[in-house]
Amino acid sequence: MSALFISFEGTEGVGKTTAIDHLCQTLADKGVDFIRTREPGGSIVAEKLRAILLDKDTQINDDTELLLMHSARADHLHQTILPALAADKWVICDRFVDSTVAYQGFGRFFGDKAALQKIKLLTDGFVPRLPDLTFWLDLDVHLGMSRASKRSVADRFETEKLAFFERVYEGLQYQAMHYDRICRIDASGSPEDVLAKIILKLEPFLPNGNQ
Repeated sequence: MSALFISFEGTEGVGKTTAIDHLCQTLADKGVDFIRTREPGGSIVAEKLRAILLDKDTQINDDTELLLMHSARADHLHQTILPALAADKWVICDRFVDSTVAYQGFGRFFGDKAALQKIKLLTDGFVPRLPDLTFWLDLDVHLGMSRASKRSVADRFETEKLAFFERVYEGLQYQAMHYDRICRIDASGSPEDVLAKIILKLEPFLPNGNQ
């Protein structure tokens, strides 16, 4: 069976990093060949763009932010994701295109149909491969922000107001309703509970699974 491309999505503080840590350990234990990556980032050029995008001192308009996100993604895809999949390695990615729709689309351009069309145009034109499966870690926005506030240093996105993240949540919810590849995971339980739900969904594709 071909390697899987799996992405993780969610608002701030939902536990993506912990869930990915646990999944990667499970894959390693089962002898699955994989790479772990992230967005923005995941390649040399994309990591440089990540530093710009997350820097609280960066002053850019919404169009520039959107284009930088897609530029980072284009390099990430061609330098990291596509070569890994071609080598039959699973790809586990912390955020992908659904975050752009949620953060830049719903978060920045809420209600602007022309702006959302820009995102669709860029996605259709420059994203030749979407994830096979996306885990949306669904958690109350207020609770997630409370968790995120305990981090030592907030980045440029984490300093946004609560209303911004409520719009981001709407964006993730909207996509989950329209794309079968997106699997909603209740992230209010323990890390072990979240992992169990993820593994249950992946079981048919894992060694000794049903396929």
